[in-house]
Amino acid sequence: MEQPLIETARLALRPFVMADAPAVQRLAGAWEVANTTLNMPHPYPDGAAEAWIARHPEQLASGEAITYAITLRCTAELMGSIALYVTARFHHGELGYWIGMPYWNHGYMTEAAGAVLKYGFEALSLHRILARHITRNPASGRVMQKIGMTFEGVQRQHVCRDDGQYEDLALYGILRSEYKVR
Repeated sequence: MEQPLIETARLALRPFVMADAPAVQRLAGAWEVANTTLNMPHPYPDGAAEAWIARHPEQLASGEAITYAITLRCTAELMGSIALYVTARFHHGELGYWIGMPYWNHGYMTEAAGAVLKYGFEALSLHRILARHITRNPASGRVMQKIGMTFEGVQRQHVCRDDGQYEDLALYGILRSEYKVR
């Protein structure tokens, strides 16, 4: 399967390439980003971005996940990442994303998430798409709300971070029927 490009008014979502690794390490490795995501190492080790990018083609080929680099259309500048993790058996997907600090509060993630939601329902024919965020990161929840997802509850102390801290996760979801009505 070839990964389709997705364009919005301001963004181009494209596959990651190895040349993106230094920007990934710099942007994702910022404490403020790593501290509000589930799987982001801090400090971000050398070679980790390359290893992460190298996994994307296999995940795409297996149907497990499709991962996009979020870039500005006008400059091709890398800003962050958004992925859709697919569970084909259940016809659902889970959004996961991060964006570098210089790009916070500009609506970029909402724009990217809306485009990937559309792709999940229209191109992949998913029945449900969900997303979760650490409850102390309410900005991520606002993205989910803005793209039409419904708050479904809190998974109390659902994950344990590498530092031993348990985190509550807020769960959001949207069904294809709800997406079509929008």
